[in-house]
Formats: sequence, C-alpha cells, structure tokens
Amino acid sequence: MSTTRDDSPSTASTSPLTFDVIAVDGRARATSLKLPHHDCLTPMFMPVGTQGSVKGLTSAQLEDIGCQVILGNTYHLGNRPGPEILRKAGGLHGFMNWRRAMLTDSGGFQMVSLLDLADITEEGVTFQSPIDGKPMLLTPERSIEIQNDIGADIIMALDDVVSSVTADRARFEEATHRTTRWIDRCINAHQRPHDQCLFGIVQGGLDLELRDLSLEGLLARGDALPGMAVGGLAGGESKEDFVRVVSHCTAKLPAHKPRYVMGVGYPLDLVICTALGADMYDCVYPTRTARFGTALVPEGVLRLKNAACANDHRPIDETCDCLTCKTYTRADLHEIATREPRAAQLLTIHNLRYQMRLCAAMHRSIIEQRFADFVRDFIKKQFPDDAAPDWVREALVYAEIEL
Repeated sequence: MSTTRDDSPSTASTSPLTFDVIAVDGRARATSLKLPHHDCLTPMFMPVGTQGSVKGLTSAQLEDIGCQVILGNTYHLGNRPGPEILRKAGGLHGFMNWRRAMLTDSGGFQMVSLLDLADITEEGVTFQSPIDGKPMLLTPERSIEIQNDIGADIIMALDDVVSSVTADRARFEEATHRTTRWIDRCINAHQRPHDQCLFGIVQGGLDLELRDLSLEGLLARGDALPGMAVGGLAGGESKEDFVRVVSHCTAKLPAHKPRYVMGVGYPLDLVICTALGADMYDCVYPTRTARFGTALVPEGVLRLKNAACANDHRPIDETCDCLTCKTYTRADLHEIATREPRAAQLLTIHNLRYQMRLCAAMHRSIIEQRFADFVRDFIKKQFPDDAAPDWVREALVYAEIEL
C-alpha cells in the first residue's frame, strides 16, 4: 500500500529535530530531517570522518558532493584532539569548518573493533589507548559529555556492542539488558537536549526476541530519544540474517522518528534497507575502497587497476556529474590509481557523489510512487541475467517487491 503522508505524532517540540515523512511507497520512506545545522532529505548516506575529516577531502568539497551529514568518532576524538580543544574551537563544526550537520557515534563500536584493548563492565568500557597505552574509562556519562563538547547535531547513546558472529547467547542477553540500563544514564547525562538529538540503539544480535526486548526498552523512553538506530550488524553475519533483523526492527520502530541502520555502506545494502523502511546509513566503505583504486558504478564496482581500463577513455560513469567524471577518464585514473595520493582523492569524490546521487534518486522515486521499479532496475544492472542472490530475493519478499 502506498500513501503520501504519515499521520503519526510529531517529535516533541523541545527537540532540535523536526522529522516529516513526505511520502511512503511500500515500506520505503522519503523524509525530511531538519537538524540545527542543515535540513536533510532521506534516504541519506553519511560519510565517516573519524577524527574530524573525511580522508583526502576538504569541507568545501564535501558540500559540493552533496553530503548532508558527516560522522565523527567519539572514542578517537576523545583521545585526539580531545574535548577541551574541540570545546575551545566551538565544537567539531568550528574545528573542521563544516557548516552542515554532524553525527557522532558513542564509542561503543570500539568494544568490537578494539576488543583486545577493552574491558567491559557495568560501569563502562575501559580501553587501552592506542596512542599512549594509558587506560581510558568510557562510561555512558563520559560518552555523552564528550559528545556534548563535540557539538554534533545527532549524538548516539553508549550501548554494549557484541560482534554479530559471537556464539554466546548469554553475552548477547547481558548486552541487551545493559544497553537498556545505560540508556537512562545517557539521557540523564545529556546537557544539551535542546540543540543535540540523542538517538537510542537497538541491540540483541541476531536473536529477534532480544531485539524485541531492546526495542521495548527504548520505546518506553519516548521523546527523550527523537531518533532510533539499529546497531550490532554489518559485522560478518550472513546477508540472510542481516536483512531478517533489519526487516524485523524497522517494522517495529516508530513511524514518526528517523530510522538509522548503522555501518551500512554497500550501495546494494542502501537500496535493500531503504526498501525495508530505513532512512539513514553510514560506512567507511566508499572512501576506503577508493584508496584501493575501486570506483562505484551502476553495475557494481570498477577496478581502475585492471588492464582493460588502460585504453578506456570514457569517464568512470557517463551519468555522473562529479568533478572526477567530468575531468578524468578511466585511462587517466588507471595510471595513478593506488600510486598517487590524488587518485584516492578523485575516487573518493566520485564514490561519495555516487552515494549521494543514489540516495537522491531513491528519494525521488518514493515521492513519485515508482520505488519498486527503481529497485528492479537497480538490481537488474547489478545482477544481469536474473542472477540476484537468494538473500536479495528474500529481502524483497519482506519489502513486498516482486523482481
């Protein structure tokens, strides 16, 4: 069923976030997300700028590409340059001269990525600093304090994150309940609720019962959490499990709040998660793969180091309006890919512009009530000869889209 308006109640007026569902097509949503520093449209991909920069690009270039929100990492920014310097600079916006919106993660993901350096207790997470080896205790209160100093438009609650491939249900159960206990500490510690939006994170691994417990706990906090995220995925679980959990959570998250699936960056995953009702995504994938000489194209990926590109004088993507595609050929880039720093910059510009154009195209197709056709066309380009994998077909069953 398709509609053009969501009649759910709006987020509390005290929140700095204004969220409006513009149109719905199936489960996919085109929305407006107004934040203190920028008015955003979703579906939306957010590049990751771990320590105050997206590698290789200036803030002006990010604006030109069409980026609406960029991410900062609380754990790394808390280590360097540190909250005191950021506070004196007017927050991360002033520090990196970024005029649009920003989101900071809580530092919780480092429980997985830096597990060998972390000790997790009810009080918080103690990390061994990779900079000087000193212990650093990150509690829910400290995470929020640092994020208040960073000054991002959206800040994330500290959650107990467990790798999705961990074979220990008891650990997932512990983490699920702890995440709910920590959310109240995050809410109580939040000193800037009128100009920073605190999002909760649904945990529970691949266990749908635990996901429901986590959802129940977050929903009970009402408008103290003006947005919701699905965490603990994109960490090595099967694609079948990934779409099952995303579909389950998005179906139960409030319709009047933004839905953020964390750590998602493959273009196909953006399309599938949007079909399942999600709005926001982030990942290092487009920028990282650019540094390895790989460009995103409608057919999937183009590896510029391949010999076939040596005499190919077409742009990366003839439909793309980015500086790289308007100025350089595949042959040009073949000569410098992975050899010269400017190649990484040029491919990063293209890859991020690809993501922005993809999200904008999904937004338009939802408003025009042709999202199912958009999905079919996208998948046909990625998987010609009707070769879409089973997990994609399963996801589209959840989304009620026929291939």
